[in-house]
Amino acid sequence: MELVSPGIGLIFWMSLAFGLVLFVLGKYAWKPILKALKEREQSIDDALHAADKAREEMQQLKFDNEKLLAEAKEERDVILREARKLREKLLEDSRLKANEEANRILDAARESIENEKMAALTELKNQLASLSIEIAEKILKQRLADDPRQQALVETLMKDVRFN
Repeated sequence: MELVSPGIGLIFWMSLAFGLVLFVLGKYAWKPILKALKEREQSIDDALHAADKAREEMQQLKFDNEKLLAEAKEERDVILREARKLREKLLEDSRLKANEEANRILDAARESIENEKMAALTELKNQLASLSIEIAEKILKQRLADDPRQQALVETLMKDVRFN
């Protein structure tokens, strides 16, 4: 029952042992323990600062990425607009060249048709003149088949020649 109602000797020796343990701990253990705790606290603070810095850098990188993405989209839009303009210009140039070529072909065809028409008309006139001469020749042969008619024609022609 000495623990419930301790004696003076027990309290003295316990206090002395406690003081000795406290002295040894203070001399050899508290400084390294406190140093280790401060180092741990410092490393935790450093890690928190590094995490904050990394978070800020990530936000900055995200902002830069968004900015680059916006610039890339803008450049893409500009390139697409220029490509569309170039395509429209090429189409318009091709259309104009095709129209010019078609007009040139049409003009050449019209000229060719006109030349063939004139040639056909000339040929037709020549054939008509030839047929007319043949018909006139046949008619004259038939009319001048007997002598009195020939004599009357010759006299008429002679009178016309004398008057001219």
